[in-house]
Amino acid sequence: MSAPKISVYSLSDLKNTTDDALPNYLTSLKFQQSHFLADVRLALGYSAVVIAGITFYADYKLGWDATKYWTLWAVVAYFILNGALTYWIWGVEKGKIFTGEINDTLVSIASSVTKHKPIYNLQVRYGKPGEEPQVLKISAPFTRWFDSDGHFVATPFQQWLATEVPAIGEADPKKVITGSGKNDEKVTDAQQIKANTDLTKTPGNGGTRSRNSRKAT
Repeated sequence: MSAPKISVYSLSDLKNTTDDALPNYLTSLKFQQSHFLADVRLALGYSAVVIAGITFYADYKLGWDATKYWTLWAVVAYFILNGALTYWIWGVEKGKIFTGEINDTLVSIASSVTKHKPIYNLQVRYGKPGEEPQVLKISAPFTRWFDSDGHFVATPFQQWLATEVPAIGEADPKKVITGSGKNDEKVTDAQQIKANTDLTKTPGNGGTRSRNSRKAT
């Protein structure tokens, strides 16, 4: 069965597909993923929905006069929960797509993209508990692991992660590209990017497509 195909012109589809692939790859390497951030987000969201549902049902059954006092407090609680949810997403999660650990090393990974630039950016924080974590910023074009038809190709993506992130490379050393092998991988990237040059010619795509992996400072 072939991999699902997405639109190569949709930056959100490229990012979301890659975001989904990253935790799957790490858990296959025996990384222990923490779902705490997602659990809190879901709890806040569902709590607000439950309050709204109960308020509507009570008003429907008992009428406005009997429920207006409780409705006031329900509305206040609803907005507090939604405010907390917004803060949690933007102030705590901050784009994190994976948090977990392997061999007593804590790992946190956040992803981001810039509008009209098909470059995938990762900020990786890793280190032992109680120690100052190391922060690593890496970037690569989506064309490195998507073909011209929009199929996600796992191997080059995994090789990129294993080569750039020490904690991942230690868990999957066979995917680490070093020495002449790394040069070969760059040639492969160039060939793949050449196959996708038509992306840069799409009218109104709003930006110049970078063709080289870069390491953020």
